[in-house]
Amino acid sequence: MRIGLYPGTFDPVTLGHTDIIRRACVLVDRLVIGVAINRDKGPLFPLEERVALIEGEIGAIAAERATEIVVHPFENLLIDCARDVGAGIIIRGLRAVTDFEYEFQMVGMNRTLDDSIETVFLMAEARHQAIASKLVKEIARLGGDISRFVPPAVHAAVTRRLARGEKPGK
Repeated sequence: MRIGLYPGTFDPVTLGHTDIIRRACVLVDRLVIGVAINRDKGPLFPLEERVALIEGEIGAIAAERATEIVVHPFENLLIDCARDVGAGIIIRGLRAVTDFEYEFQMVGMNRTLDDSIETVFLMAEARHQAIASKLVKEIARLGGDISRFVPPAVHAAVTRRLARGEKPGK
């Protein structure tokens, strides 16, 4: 069984993320969505809610692609998470050259830690290349329309959270 790991903070999950998930399903039999806890980023959503939002999006994708998709929170090294879930492939999405520079360094470090785990890069579809969770949150905080960047359930969750004036991660 080919197992792939698609890691990220997914705060919030965007249409760019779901595009990569759909396309990654072609490469693997089982796709693990690794949700990084990463407290240093000060997430808008707590881990449990990020996991729930992703789980709400993957059911239709799994059925459409005939691939098992599971969500797995993690707080350890990415390479250790890949080993924990039995992944032979780490899937990373690329939007721009700046993404590649960072990812290139990460691949080198991960290959040094475990050269049996490959990294595969998928370019986001052109219409999703500008979408970044950080920008989506900023647009939403400033009252802009994020409906073109996130799934409807995520849009509603972001709107509710910001309307309540909640602090990130609470």
